[in-house]
Amino acid sequence: MTWKTAPVATTVTRVRGLTRRAERSLRAARSAWSGTDVEAGAAHGFELEMPPWPQEGPGPTFPGLISQACTDAQLRTAAYRAWGDRLRVPQIYVHRKQWEWFFIAQAMEEAGVVRPGARGLGFGVGEEPLASWFASQGCPVTATDYPGGEHADAWAGSGELASSLAQLNNAGICDADEFAELVSFRRVDMREVPDDLVDFDFTWSSCAFEHLGSIEEGLRFIERQMDALRPGGVAAHTTELNVSSATETLETGPTVLFRRLDLERLAARLRAAGHEIQCTFHTGDYPNDRWVDTPPFTNTHLKCRMGEHATTSFGVLVRKAG
Repeated sequence: MTWKTAPVATTVTRVRGLTRRAERSLRAARSAWSGTDVEAGAAHGFELEMPPWPQEGPGPTFPGLISQACTDAQLRTAAYRAWGDRLRVPQIYVHRKQWEWFFIAQAMEEAGVVRPGARGLGFGVGEEPLASWFASQGCPVTATDYPGGEHADAWAGSGELASSLAQLNNAGICDADEFAELVSFRRVDMREVPDDLVDFDFTWSSCAFEHLGSIEEGLRFIERQMDALRPGGVAAHTTELNVSSATETLETGPTVLFRRLDLERLAARLRAAGHEIQCTFHTGDYPNDRWVDTPPFTNTHLKCRMGEHATTSFGVLVRKAG
């Protein structure tokens, strides 16, 4: 894998030599993302020449979701941008964390599980707007988060850890009385999903199961949480995908980076259990897909550097057997 330090220069200079399609995409990005400083976002990052695997087949789409990575092409669609209003996100950026929320909500809507009375279970919910939006659609929701641990204080300070029900409707997406009736909060360690959490129509988590200590703990969580679903229920969970190495990665620690081979192994195990999962590992071919953001992070953030690796967001989408 080759890294290039991006010079402080104009974006047009940085993408000189790319295809005409890439140059057109850059112009589109400038007009599509009002308020996003694309040039500054790339200026102090890195250029990722290619992922460590072939870009097979067409890129992932939005709508029409399967298990897929965050890419710039998805952010350009009207279906994607509509979620900004629906989730009351005041400004849409070229940012993978927004993509994670929008991916989960879109996946559940496409699967037909967002309807009055359909029960949802969220893991590691932090202060994200998803529990509130599901409740606004008439779904009873059990929202859970990690009960403590070494990094709890840091995550709580950044909005990545929830400690009470009130935090989950900060944007007022759901009527307060309806929210109080439909949403409950529970402290749950994702490494030990309680046996009484069952019969849900959908489960989700946003950037959570990479924080369970190891690659294998994360994979086990996905398999274990399938037990919480009813037959035919849907799981949508986003996580980290290492896009700079097919073999070397962060395998243990507070944050791990899943390799393609790890997620393919997970998909094989899920299929062997009778569940449905389709995957694409196309990571995008627009200029914004090539830039790796570095601290201090910007709002041009589809990929970022973590340790010696580049990572992006990947959505795992599974339908339970039955």
